[in-house]
Amino acid sequence: MITRIDHVTLGVADLEQGAAQLRRLGFQVQPGGVHEGRGPHNALAWNDEDYIELLAIRDAAEYRAASRSGASFETFIATGGGIHSIALASDDLEADVAAMRGRGIAVSDALPGSRTPPAGRTLRWKLATLDAAHALPLKFIQHLTPLAERRPAAAAHPNAVYTLERSYIVVADAEAKAADCARILGIAQPPLQKGTVIMSNMAIFQLGSTGLGIVTPYADGPASKALQSRGPGAFQALYRTTSMGAAARWMAAQGMPPLERGVRNTGEHAMLATPAEACGAYIGFVGPE
Repeated sequence: MITRIDHVTLGVADLEQGAAQLRRLGFQVQPGGVHEGRGPHNALAWNDEDYIELLAIRDAAEYRAASRSGASFETFIATGGGIHSIALASDDLEADVAAMRGRGIAVSDALPGSRTPPAGRTLRWKLATLDAAHALPLKFIQHLTPLAERRPAAAAHPNAVYTLERSYIVVADAEAKAADCARILGIAQPPLQKGTVIMSNMAIFQLGSTGLGIVTPYADGPASKALQSRGPGAFQALYRTTSMGAAARWMAAQGMPPLERGVRNTGEHAMLATPAEACGAYIGFVGPE
């Protein structure tokens, strides 16, 4: 079954520049490794269970030869990058793929993948992707290497982030696309609610402790800007921190201006970094002061 959001993938043109942007936001970023035979390389910012993956193309010729989706990722990063995909964790990917196909969903087989960190054993997983016809940037992953072996020992993030709260996908019609997402996931379609920071009507699918939001803007704001500039797709990741003050102080020390603030429909305050500050994505922070 699908258990949670495993990670979000930020597509960037230059891995070191992308890592530097995340570090300014207060994330500890560590070298990831090379995706053997496929062209990309990555860096990771680990939370308690989930992580941010920064992904760039290391070898363009190798990427083009191995890609099953043409030059789509190259085009994505050439036009500004951002959240390229949201990976959902599965504890039995073959069974989940079979169940999705039984619901009429076009999804790939669970294909093997691996990468080798700069120092350490090769990490392995299985990955399945939706057909482009579904127009949702979702992937499904089952890790074959235990979390304790995948997650390196690291100091806490200076921004005090410890987990992903939600990731959002903006679409033209949240009601219709949420119905598609419910069929993909095999769970009930949630009712729309009003998002006051992203200025959108949103359907939130709760997957374990993480939320997947399908949203449509009702007023000018981050979601409407993303939809107008890039079209439908994943545009924001919201992270929970133990101290908004610690996050703000770290960013100020890096010479960043204060992030925009808003009040969620839960009454909590949130801060939001813009695509110019956050590798082409909106990255939000929520938690106590």
